[in-house]
Amino acid sequence: MFNLRRGEAVPVLIAACFFFLVLTALMLLRPARDALGMERGIESIRWLFIGTALVTLAVNPAFGWLVSRLRRLHFIAATYGFFILGLVGFWALLMFAPEAVGQRSGQVFYVWFSVFNLFATMVFWALMSDRFTSDQGGRFFALISIGGTLGAIVGPWLTSQLAEPLGTASLLLVSAGFLSLGLLTAWLLVRVAPDRTGTNGVHAPAFPDEAERIGGSIWAGVRSVIRSPFLSGIAGYVLLMAVMATLVYFTRMQMVADVAEGTDARAALLGSIDMWTQIAVLVLQLTLTGRFIRRFGLGVALAILPLATALGFIGLAIYGSFVVLVLLEAANRAVQRGITRPVREVLFTVVDREDKYKAKAFIDTFVYRAGDVVGAQAEGVLGRIGLAIGGLVSVVVPLALFWAALALWLGRAHARRVSQASDVVPDRSERHAHDEPVVGRHAQPLPQAGPP
Repeated sequence: MFNLRRGEAVPVLIAACFFFLVLTALMLLRPARDALGMERGIESIRWLFIGTALVTLAVNPAFGWLVSRLRRLHFIAATYGFFILGLVGFWALLMFAPEAVGQRSGQVFYVWFSVFNLFATMVFWALMSDRFTSDQGGRFFALISIGGTLGAIVGPWLTSQLAEPLGTASLLLVSAGFLSLGLLTAWLLVRVAPDRTGTNGVHAPAFPDEAERIGGSIWAGVRSVIRSPFLSGIAGYVLLMAVMATLVYFTRMQMVADVAEGTDARAALLGSIDMWTQIAVLVLQLTLTGRFIRRFGLGVALAILPLATALGFIGLAIYGSFVVLVLLEAANRAVQRGITRPVREVLFTVVDREDKYKAKAFIDTFVYRAGDVVGAQAEGVLGRIGLAIGGLVSVVVPLALFWAALALWLGRAHARRVSQASDVVPDRSERHAHDEPVVGRHAQPLPQAGPP
């Protein structure tokens, strides 16, 4: 059922626990973030999206500097430690200077938490792509994602249980505690890893010495995304994914705002949909994702989300009901978390070690938030010029088809890199030859898991 080999169960379990702790810490605070963001209306959220994108762009050089100067565990600890201190700082503000907490500070927390959310998950997946091979990622990244799904369920449940007895401010410390435990599991994962052998019996390059620094420029990730068609393709995929998700998000918010009655019933419906969405994610992660990758490859797996999004918007244009919109959002979230996210992370297993952290940080933070900004502003413009759902479909469907074509191209590009790398095993002297192609650097020499 789990498709694990000898020596792989323990590292996978540790990684799943790590993701559980990170997602629990994040989901504990997401309701508070959303409530603070809505205090000044929907239009304010559009501007908060722009602020978040600008902050992520500003933070990327700082993260690049940490990756260049510190050892891997040290810059991971520094990243999580920075956010832990931030949580403690906001807690102190709420406890000892509550009069200073207003709409402006609430918006600051919204932006800060949105940046925290992206960097916390990005660092986790960067470590996964660094520790596991392409073949291993295809087989058990979906299993590791189950830990995050459980965290996404436990986090809101803890919020509902602890908010009244402890107070909202204390939830910040609870979140900081989960993040601290996540750091301990990261330390353990670095020291426990499975054998890096592929399906053809060829060993991947050995794990780099933990004392070895990655080095390079703080802007290396940005340059790699610009220069590499493969990384540019991943960035384009993430950008389109964020644009589409934001269009769905704001369309739902507008429909909810237009309905003046039945708020309690809608809240109950959304809560129920969220629960069933998480169950659907678990089912996909347990039963379908790994087998789907092996049977059809990464490209087809990545193309499911664009096609599902296009079909969902077409259905919304035909029926135009709130229930259809909620089902569209739930289906998109289930596919994105259950299939797309694990598959997308496998793409990074065939890039060099520096790009796994620096280029990935740029794509998963700034590019993702830039997609949020584009989607939010596009939805606002379309609404102001009077385009209804039918007009929105005329924009979404062509974008979704291009998005699906890009997904198929990424799958083929990944397969080529894996095939080329299987013939070239770089020695340690090549690890910092930053001007060479990826095949001669840190790529893992494993064939793509799939049918013969």
